[in-house]
Amino acid sequence: MTIAIFVFSLLGAMALGMPIAYSLLVCGLSLMAYLAGTGVLPAFDSQILAQRFVDGADNFPLLAVPFFLLAGEFMNAGGLSRRIVNLAMAWVGHFRGGLGYVAVMAAIIMASLSGSAVADTAALAALLIPMMRAAGYDVGRSAGLIAAGGIIAPVIPPSIGFIIFGVAANVSITKLFLAGIVPGVMMGIAIGLAWWWVAKRDGVKPGPRMNMRERWTATREGTLALGLPVFIIGGMKFGVFTPTEAAVVAAVYSFAVGAFVYRELQWTKLYGLILMAGKTTAVIMFLVAAAMVSAWLITVANIPAEVAKLMEPFMDNKMLLMVILMLLVVVVGTALDFTPTVLILTPVLMPLVKQAGIDPVYFGVLFIMNNAIGLITPPVGTVLNVVCGVARINMDTAFKGVMPFLLAQLAVLAVLIAFPPIVLVPLKWMLS
Repeated sequence: MTIAIFVFSLLGAMALGMPIAYSLLVCGLSLMAYLAGTGVLPAFDSQILAQRFVDGADNFPLLAVPFFLLAGEFMNAGGLSRRIVNLAMAWVGHFRGGLGYVAVMAAIIMASLSGSAVADTAALAALLIPMMRAAGYDVGRSAGLIAAGGIIAPVIPPSIGFIIFGVAANVSITKLFLAGIVPGVMMGIAIGLAWWWVAKRDGVKPGPRMNMRERWTATREGTLALGLPVFIIGGMKFGVFTPTEAAVVAAVYSFAVGAFVYRELQWTKLYGLILMAGKTTAVIMFLVAAAMVSAWLITVANIPAEVAKLMEPFMDNKMLLMVILMLLVVVVGTALDFTPTVLILTPVLMPLVKQAGIDPVYFGVLFIMNNAIGLITPPVGTVLNVVCGVARINMDTAFKGVMPFLLAQLAVLAVLIAFPPIVLVPLKWMLS
């Protein structure tokens, strides 16, 4: 009965058109009313809900969210994104379908700078889709490739998704960051291979080759942009700073390079960039705070134990359990956006994962990767919608274009389910 109230109150509020955050609060109110009526809670107390709402946002690691978002804004406005694209163009742009490889290479590098799938996709699409259209590439396929590249951002550190999951699941964010490096690179390699097949099948023509002088010029100009992920990952590995402090380093670094070295970050735009990052942060933080209300009531209602009973036949087989959980996330991810899915499912699934003896960091990496894939699946598909807007194409065209790359990402997820050491062994090496 408790699970039914949780599911139907949440889905019912969403069906009425309520925003996700308010739907989560309605779900919390419904659970509290039911638990008070059954005697699990002494009484319905709205003050407890208000306190849990405030406590949900009052969390030090969440400070990383606005600073990483701000770093992404500075990176795009300060010319770092453009120089990364130029660097990739110089070295791989002359291959068959070279602009596609540029998109993949740039997506991996930019993912290690901002941690925001939407920001990275918007920047790459604005820079590359006009070039790909002019070069005669299929626009739908190009848009699909850029969208698939954009979803690498929540997996490669620094990742806003890992921060939110780490807070909600009480898992080390530093370990999540380090564990996400190899899977994120694998996602990039997978869509690169898929693009090779698509470009060969479609007969895409090679682009012009740059001479060595032009290549080294592009490399020199892009060196400072490439230095940021080195600082972030190296600083966390050697204990110089925490993930929250790394976010501040990223924001300051991208601002300094864009304003004082490249001199493209104009002071007149500074207020608008900070405001944009602030608005996005407000949306995320409101969602987190609302989700923490529901998470507390989920724990009080012992919903994870009820879910564990349903999953009991699969508890002895970790791989089969992971397959079922990942299928559940895939289904939910088609209907919900990234952050709500993470916040709703984490408190329900984490006790089950721990009971089954699955490594929480390993589960977190696959869970975030799966949610990232949901960003390019209709009907919600936030990243797919972004690329549709930039490329001026409809959703059907974009979804057909992204399909080969979506299958490639799902193949990587399947490989990681089958072979957990791919995630865990590099993590142990980096922590040693």
